[in-house]
Amino acid sequence: MPQANSANGADGNEKRNDEPGEEQLSLFVERFAADMVEAGMPRMAARVFGALLSSPEGVMTSAQLAEQLRISPAAVSGAISYLVNITLVRREREPGSRRDRYRLLPDQWYEALTSRDARLIRWSDTLRDGIATVGPETTPGRRMAETLEFFDFMRNEMGRLLSRWRAHREEVFGPTGPGPAGNG
Repeated sequence: MPQANSANGADGNEKRNDEPGEEQLSLFVERFAADMVEAGMPRMAARVFGALLSSPEGVMTSAQLAEQLRISPAAVSGAISYLVNITLVRREREPGSRRDRYRLLPDQWYEALTSRDARLIRWSDTLRDGIATVGPETTPGRRMAETLEFFDFMRNEMGRLLSRWRAHREEVFGPTGPGPAGNG
């Protein structure tokens, strides 16, 4: 593998020439966030997730996120709450400090999808109650039954699909996954 050329940056720290510049990184974060927003994620959460995803360690503090994204600490806090809730990010205490830092979960997409199982079960239970309320032979009852069947199908298929993903991931990236976030 070729060695990256390096030079001293304005701050005196060594910077590799193959590393993206601040502007390139910002463009990626904003583009990725736009894709996530289009899929339904709140904008600030998408930007924070993109920043964490593109950070070297997959770990940043609130201050680092606010500075990089040029947003308020309150915006970071709201975004982090959302990302923790959907199990894409973990909040942890910085060692030797009272500050929190935020870490991408190892295999974050797997974790986010498996956490959906509890929601699908809850939605299925509510649908069963709805079917009983309106009657299984009514038009709304049949529509609810089809939705219930879809959720049950997805839960069954998702389990098999995620098992196949784990095996594939280990084959491609090894047992701990890619990079430092995979070792966390």
